[in-house]
Amino acid sequence: MSFLARTARAAFRIKPCTSGSSFLLSVRYYATEAPAGSGDRLRLSFALPHQTIYSKAEVQQVNIASTAGDMGILANHVPSIEQLKPGVIEILENPNTSKKYFVSGGFAIVNPNSSLDINAIEAFPLDEFSPEAIRTNLAEAQRVASTASTEEEKAVAKIEVEVYEALQAALGKTS
Repeated sequence: MSFLARTARAAFRIKPCTSGSSFLLSVRYYATEAPAGSGDRLRLSFALPHQTIYSKAEVQQVNIASTAGDMGILANHVPSIEQLKPGVIEILENPNTSKKYFVSGGFAIVNPNSSLDINAIEAFPLDEFSPEAIRTNLAEAQRVASTASTEEEKAVAKIEVEVYEALQAALGKTS
């Protein structure tokens, strides 16, 4: 029996329906074994619309802030697609080297071959931000959010507040 046939047989079970004589299809998902030879390194591609930050670089781990929660991704991670929220992406290249980027949003795609593709709208090294400028801009965005005359202005200001608060929290964690 082929691998695909065994996987399909394990994933689908037919159960009798308690309400009558028809059957319900019950779907179960199981993790499969990692491909042979994938090793303990994750291949990272991290791109912005105007720049490629990493291109198939081998790294130890990547930590992301997703809408489903913060998560660490290692080699052989379960495949998934995660929407990024404003926050920090930490890339551990090796046990001694770590780089942090603040992203405003995007997607992270964990592939079954121990590779990770991150597509972000904007990303900047965390150490390039000024805590004073963030405080000033956050206060201004909060003022605009509370005094805006149109719904559009309020929505834009609320997005700015969310990003500045996430940036302020990220800088607070590093100091």
